Amino acid sequence: MKELIDKTRIPQHIAVIMDGNGRWAKKKGMARVFGHKNAIQAVREISEGSGEIGVKFLTLYAFSTENWTRPQAEVEALMGLLVEAIKDELPTLMKNNVKLFSIGDISDLPKSTQNQLATAMETTKNNTGLNLIIAISYSGKWDILEATKRIAEQVQQGKLHTEDIDENLFSSYLSTHFAPDVDLMIRTGGDYRISNFMLWQLAYAELYIMENLYWPDFRKQHLFEAILDFQRRERRFGKTGEQIKTVTTNE
Repeated sequence: MKELIDKTRIPQHIAVIMDGNGRWAKKKGMARVFGHKNAIQAVREISEGSGEIGVKFLTLYAFSTENWTRPQAEVEALMGLLVEAIKDELPTLMKNNVKLFSIGDISDLPKSTQNQLATAMETTKNNTGLNLIIAISYSGKWDILEATKRIAEQVQQGKLHTEDIDENLFSSYLSTHFAPDVDLMIRTGGDYRISNFMLWQLAYAELYIMENLYWPDFRKQHLFEAILDFQRRERRFGKTGEQIKTVTTNE
C-alpha cells in the first residue's frame, strides 16, 4: 500500500477527527474510558506513518470545547490519560524527530495537563520532522472568535486598518497561523460532519470518512489508503476541471 503512494503529491497538512472510542469500548462490553485508553496506539501509528511518507503537519482533534459537557468522570479520566500519554510518548516523539504543538483554550485544562503539554513542547521544539498539533479544548468557532477579537483590538489601537484585513491577515491570527490550510481531513467512526473542527482551515480540504472503523483500530495502512484516495481526486478550488487540466498541461 505504502509503495503505491506518489511521493510528489503528499498532502502537506492532514487533520483527523479521532471518533468512535466509546462505541468501540461498548461493543466489547467495556466502559467508554477503555476505548480512550486503547486509542494511544492509533495516535502512534498515524504519527509514525505521516512522518515516514513526508507529511509536514498532522492535527489530531483530541478534545473539543463541547466535550466538557460529558460526564465528569469521563472528562477527568480523559485529562489523566492525556497527561499519561504525553509523558509516555515523549521519548518516541524525540526518537522520530516530531515537534509538538497544541491549539485550543488550554487555560481551561487542569494544571497537570498544561504543565505536561508545556514540557513536551519545550522538549521537542528543536525537532525538524513532522509537526504534530494536538487540538485540545478546541473548536473552530472559538478559533475564529479569538482571531476576530485580536484583530479588533489591533484596529482599535490604530495598529491595523479595516482595509488591511484580508484572508491572509485573518489566517495569521488563527491558532494554526504557523501551518498551511488542511489538505485532507480523516474522520473515523462513520459520522458525516466536521464537528466544529478547524472551520476556516478546512475550507477546501478533501474529506475522507471511514464508516466501519473506530479510532482504536486505526493503523498505518488506513492512513495510506486515505492518502491514495486523496491522490485520485481532482482538487479544483472553485475552478472547472478543464481549467485545472490546462494549468497542469502548461506546467
